Order: sequence, then structure tokens, then C-alpha cells
Amino acid sequence: MNDRHASPGRHDDRDEIARLLPVPAEWDLPREQHLRHKDLLMRHIDRDQAASATPESTPASTARPVRRARPLLRPALVASAAALALAVAGTTGAVLSGNGGRHDDAARHAAADTRPAAALLHRISNAAANHGTLTVRDDQFLYTREKVREADITTGKAVVSPLKDYESWMSQKPGPLHRLGVFRADGETLPINAELGDTEGTPAGLSRPTYTWLASLPTDPDKLLAYLYAKTPAAHGRERDQAVFEQIGTLLGGLMPPRTAAALYQAAAKIPGVDRSSRVRDAIGRPGLGIVRDDTRYGVRTEWVFDPKDYAYLGSRSYLTKDTSYGRAGTLLSSTAELAHAVVDKAGVRPAAEDRTGTA
Repeated sequence: MNDRHASPGRHDDRDEIARLLPVPAEWDLPREQHLRHKDLLMRHIDRDQAASATPESTPASTARPVRRARPLLRPALVASAAALALAVAGTTGAVLSGNGGRHDDAARHAAADTRPAAALLHRISNAAANHGTLTVRDDQFLYTREKVREADITTGKAVVSPLKDYESWMSQKPGPLHRLGVFRADGETLPINAELGDTEGTPAGLSRPTYTWLASLPTDPDKLLAYLYAKTPAAHGRERDQAVFEQIGTLLGGLMPPRTAAALYQAAAKIPGVDRSSRVRDAIGRPGLGIVRDDTRYGVRTEWVFDPKDYAYLGSRSYLTKDTSYGRAGTLLSSTAELAHAVVDKAGVRPAAEDRTGTA
């Protein structure tokens, strides 16, 4: 039984018990949480570990993966294990549900289409559909340059980093691959290895979205949304709608086929709880139109920022909406600003000219 079907009384009881639990004396994260490839905190730790080992002292086959930063802090990581266990009681069927659950989802998604956010997302979708389709070969790389700020919470308090330049070159081979590309930060170039746990290599998919794989996704918004609800990895204690919203967020900010981009935005419009905001800024302060969703369980707001003129994706921001043990309401968790995207022939080589539309 998942969160959508649980009675309000059970939620209240669990939340009250969780609030009464003492804050854990030290960090003791379950190992499976460390392996979640899209967790912003784990990427930060991986980068620190990779940076401390030189290429000569760390063989490529054994180096820890370095992952491109994404605006996805998992608040579940800083909750106590006991509170999480209580919060997810009765979630055995979180991913699969009966026909009644599907009918309930359809009704909720239909209602979501009437919200102001849906109108904005449909305009964004129409703009994305008018972009040109690229020809991307399997032997090429997708290049991304962005500015990023992110919070490190490993000490128990959120410590926000200064603004940093990140670049990545992602291989477009269908895979599975053990070497996914390269990543450059603070002047140092490091390998991006297969996701943790992928001993046979990481194939193209949600965790490695190649241009060709993105083109293979359903372009009907309802079918695409159903696919995302089925394939998005479940996380203990996290609302399913929020998980899918964040999964879509991981796909934004890169080059993708116009029809896929258009369908993704229309699919996002159907997720309950998605709203719009006119007071958002990316990591370098560019103002824009916002598509937002609040994770009310953990008190985190995630914002997608779009150019008010052409609806291009500018970046994202995530911050606390309530006081927690690791920060007060308003504390920044992550922010990004997309600067350039291109298709290049060689990893580690910048395109001759850069812009965020993908021409080079």
C-alpha cells in the first residue's frame, strides 16, 4: 500500500511518532542509500574521493564514479533510520498497484491539467517542439557546461559551496559501458565510470540518457508518464509523484529530441502538486518563469527555471521550506545554470562555439 492510499490518520500518527524520535547521534546511512546514483550528496562525496586520487595512483577500472551534478538532494538521507522505517510502514506495493490505483492516478492527472502550471508547461512544450532535430552518432559525445552551487550535509549542517564551473562529455554509445565519459571541475578532468552496482557496465536509460535512447521514449504524454511512474526507482519514504517530478528534472538541461522534450513537459503538467512561480532565479541570478513542486514530507522545494522570452530551460534550484536539523527554512540545497550544450567528436574537447540551443 503506497502513500496515495494510506489513510490520513495513519500519516498523522507516523509523522507524530517520527517527530518524537531523538536526532541520531551520528551519521549512519544505510549502504543502499549510498548506491543511489542520482543522489546529489553521494555525487559530492564521489567527486571528493576521486579528486583525492591522481590518475596515476587510481586505475581507471577501479576509480569511483564521478557524476555530473544535478539538483536532486534526497532529504531521506538525513532522516533517522527509525523515522524512515515508521514513515514507510505499509509501502510494500509502492510501485505496483491494482486497477483501482490506475483509475485513481488517471483522475488525479486529469485534474492536474486544469492548474495554472499546466498552461505554462504546454507553452514550454510547444516551444521545445519547434527546436531542430540533431543528428548524433554513437561515436560522439554530448557536451554540457553549467554553473553549480550545492550543499554538503555530511557534517550535519548544510554548507553551501561557492559557484563552480562543471563540464561533462557523455558518450553516446548504446552500451552497456564501463566508461561513460569525462567530467571537468576546478580545472581537473576525471573519468565518469559505470554507475555503482553496474558490474557489466551501464546501458543507455534513465541513468544514462543518450540522445538515441531519449528518441525511443513514448511521445504521447500519458504513455510517457506511465513509463516514468513504472521505471523511476522507488525510494523509501518518498512520495511517488515527487520522485517522478525529480526524475524528469534529471533529464532537463541537456540536448534531447524535440518531440521527447515536448512530451516530457506535457507529462510533467499531469503530475499532481506541480505549480508555477514568477519569482525564480537560476544559479547565476537569471530571473525566469518557474515550474515548482514541494516535497511536503521533507520540506524541500524544487524549482525549474525557464527563460520568459523563449521558454528555454535556464537551470534549477532546490531549498528548504521548513526548519530542519541541518538548516533553516530558505537554506539553499542546490542550484544550477545551464550555459552551453553541443555535440562533439572527442571527450575533453570543448566545442568551437557554445550556446544553450546546442549549436556549435
